[in-house]
Amino acid sequence: MSDSIKHECGIAYLRLLKPQQYYIDKYGTASYAVNKMYLLMEKQHNRGQDGAGLAYIKFDTQAGEQYINRHRSVKQQPLQDIFKRVFKEFNEKTKNVSKSQLNASWLKSNLSSAGEIFLGHLRYGTHGGNSIQSCHPFIRKNNWRSRNLVMAGNFNLTNVDELINFLVEIGQHPIQKRDTVTVMEKIGHYVDRDVQRIFDKYKAENYDHKTVSTFIEKELDIENILRMSARDFDGGYLMAGLVGHGDSFVLRDPNGIRPGYYYIDDEIVVVASERPAIQTTFNVNSDKVKIIPPGNALIVKKDGQIYLKECVEPKEVLSCSFERIYFSRGTDTEIYKERLDLGYRLTERVMKEVEYDYENTVFSFIPNTAEVAFYGLLKGIEEHINAHKQKEIEKNPQIKGAELNHLLNLRPRVEKIAVKDVKMRTFITDDAARDEMVSHVYDITYDSINRNTDTLVMLDDSIVRGTTLQKSILSILDRLGPKKIVVVSSAPQIRYPDCYGIDMSKMQDFIAFRALLALLKERGLMGKIEDVYQKCKQALQEGTAKEKNYVKELYALFTDDELSDKIGEIVRPEHIFSQVKVIFQTVEGLNKSCPKNLGDWYFTGNYPTPGGNKVVNKAFVYFVEGRNERAY
Repeated sequence: MSDSIKHECGIAYLRLLKPQQYYIDKYGTASYAVNKMYLLMEKQHNRGQDGAGLAYIKFDTQAGEQYINRHRSVKQQPLQDIFKRVFKEFNEKTKNVSKSQLNASWLKSNLSSAGEIFLGHLRYGTHGGNSIQSCHPFIRKNNWRSRNLVMAGNFNLTNVDELINFLVEIGQHPIQKRDTVTVMEKIGHYVDRDVQRIFDKYKAENYDHKTVSTFIEKELDIENILRMSARDFDGGYLMAGLVGHGDSFVLRDPNGIRPGYYYIDDEIVVVASERPAIQTTFNVNSDKVKIIPPGNALIVKKDGQIYLKECVEPKEVLSCSFERIYFSRGTDTEIYKERLDLGYRLTERVMKEVEYDYENTVFSFIPNTAEVAFYGLLKGIEEHINAHKQKEIEKNPQIKGAELNHLLNLRPRVEKIAVKDVKMRTFITDDAARDEMVSHVYDITYDSINRNTDTLVMLDDSIVRGTTLQKSILSILDRLGPKKIVVVSSAPQIRYPDCYGIDMSKMQDFIAFRALLALLKERGLMGKIEDVYQKCKQALQEGTAKEKNYVKELYALFTDDELSDKIGEIVRPEHIFSQVKVIFQTVEGLNKSCPKNLGDWYFTGNYPTPGGNKVVNKAFVYFVEGRNERAY
């Protein structure tokens, strides 16, 4: 994505099902679990560069011994910082210990990382400061083991205000207005209630307090706790929790917006936000890694019993399509095929735009995340050329010699045109000077096309704000002297805010919205903005804003092609000589390429939860009122 937007967070969960000595004996290392957690998190590092966190719980410690440990970091390389600390403790404490002494009992008594459950988080903050306090996992502390709660997740909720009101009504006094803390406190409330239920039950039978505690830890009803807690969550989420005594869970939202995969064998239970991370870390085939069904929780009791339970009634499955286009790694077997297909489906429109000029068109891509879709486009171009060859030979069966040789050698012209200079950093705050620096973040391969003759087709995976195109990429590409630059997006036009995990929250940030405003102004339709503004504002005042996305009325005034053409005009710098055309994937093409992931609200405004409609209506009100703030 040439425009940088925030990524998704990621989680990594590992539960050991065997005694710790088993892993020492089988794998010949006392750090089996920590090694696996490092791999599991590193293989998802694409999901979080703002910070990271790791927590682990030890079972059956003596009173007074610490059994919940946590590391968090917001350094430039947070994962390395965390695991450097973990392995430093391991190396320092074990360096003078003989191999015969280095057993599970010694580890449990001497190493903080010798736990049975591990929960890691990779943070890409959507809002709030990038402080250590913002990093997951969060801990809700209590002297009762069964009331301690450790939580981390990949989620945003749209109804934080309502959830906070719930906490206030039950007598709590929340100190932060954040969905992570609010979720933890709500689940914690129902943990407390269930603990109290079991306590009252056994106290009535005259058991002593210590014995009652053991009953609580065995009988805590995680399924019911999650059912009660999550019934009014509005948003996309994959949230994981560890209870202090050893129960744990991972819960997925009822629309399946956020992804979550798991693998179970007789040794481990593992969950991650991406399937390839599990496959690589544990060397298993893709068919062994399952996806957590929408609305379900994977629950692992302390005694090792494993349940997959429906805790929230599943709704229409609208999994995030942006995961497939951009966020998740393309090494996933399904995502790789989907990205190929996204590129392939653009073939006919691209060839029509270049007037089927195979000899004077050069194809390339930017950035690296668009590479797989580019291969799909090339496959389509090759099919076009082969059909052209067949047609020419059928038309002239006697073709031979140089003419035949020229025809048979015809193939797509592919070049590596743009290269991102990863060493460039923009520290300058002065706008003019900063724009000059930004224009050099990408470099080009000089003399890679024929000046004033070739058309240059550049495939991008998506175009969000258009800023990088306008201020950097198009100016750089123009130095090559192409007759025309065709920018092709494997994603449709991004028109609406996201409120389920990605930092795309303000209407005015989107190039498609800016094109919409330009068209309204050109056609004398600016009064429509006031009409929609009044509808949005009234709906917010009356509490009906969740029922309808009124902003769709504005986009309905223009065709996709009209908006695309206007986007091309806006992003084209005045000083360049090349013509510029922008082509977007269609929503229909997206849905056909990603049939299992039909969450397309960024493009269509069809939000999977009622809270999404409220957010987009509120975002539009904020835009009209000039309020530069997010709407959730």
